[in-house]
Amino acid sequence: MGRAFEFRKARKMKRWAAMSKAFTRIGKDIVMAVKEGGPDPDANARLRAVIQNAKSVNMPKDNIERAIKRASDKNLGDYKEVLFEGYAPHGIAILIETATDNNTRTVANIRSYFNKCNGSLGTSGSVEFMFDHTCNFRINAEGLDPEELELEMIDFGAEEVFVDEDGILIYAPFESFGDIQKELESREIEILSSGFERIPQVTKELDEEQTADVEKLLEKIEEDDDVQNVYHTMQE
Repeated sequence: MGRAFEFRKARKMKRWAAMSKAFTRIGKDIVMAVKEGGPDPDANARLRAVIQNAKSVNMPKDNIERAIKRASDKNLGDYKEVLFEGYAPHGIAILIETATDNNTRTVANIRSYFNKCNGSLGTSGSVEFMFDHTCNFRINAEGLDPEELELEMIDFGAEEVFVDEDGILIYAPFESFGDIQKELESREIEILSSGFERIPQVTKELDEEQTADVEKLLEKIEEDDDVQNVYHTMQE
C-alpha cells in the first residue's frame, strides 16, 4: 500500500460528500466532454468515463441523458478548466481545479476567499509542482487476480494496484489514462469509476488551531459552485 492509497483513504469520506455538489460537478464534466468529443459515448472516451462516474454516485439515467442532450445544444456556453494555486495560512499549499463559464467571476471569488482567510493567491506554477498529477480507475474485482493484473497493467503505465471493499483500484500517472482505459475496455473489464487526482509529494502536520485556520479557507473554496476539486499539503 503506497502513498496514493493513503491519500485516497484519507479523502474517501470527504469526497462526493454532498450529492447535489457531485451532480453539479458531473453535469459540467458532461458538458466539457460533449463539447470536446461529441454526444456519442461509443465514440467519446472522455464521455464514457464521465457516465461511469455519474453511475457510481447514483445519478439517475434520465439526469445523465438530459445533461448530454443539453450539452449538445450549440447555444450552450462552454466551461473552461482553470487551475488556481496559492497558500493557506501556516504555509499550506493549495491547488484548486475549477470549471467556469465566467473566468472573471471565478478569479474574483477565489481571490476573495484567500484574502478573507489570511492566505495568498499565487501565480501559475507556484505550487503545482508540489503535487503528482495521477489518474485512477476503480474496476469490478470479480474474477480478477489483483497481483496478476498489476503485472499486466504496468505495461500501460500503472504504478499501484490494490483491493478495497469497493473493488480494485489502479493508480497511474495522468498521461496513462487513455492507454489504461483502452486496455480495460478491450478486455471487457467493468470500469466502475475513474478520475484524476493531485497527490501532495510532502504534507505538513499542523496543530488543532492551525488546522482550523486552514479548514476555514478550504470550506469557503469547496462551497463555490465553480470549484471541482481542492488539493492541499496539510496532513490529514
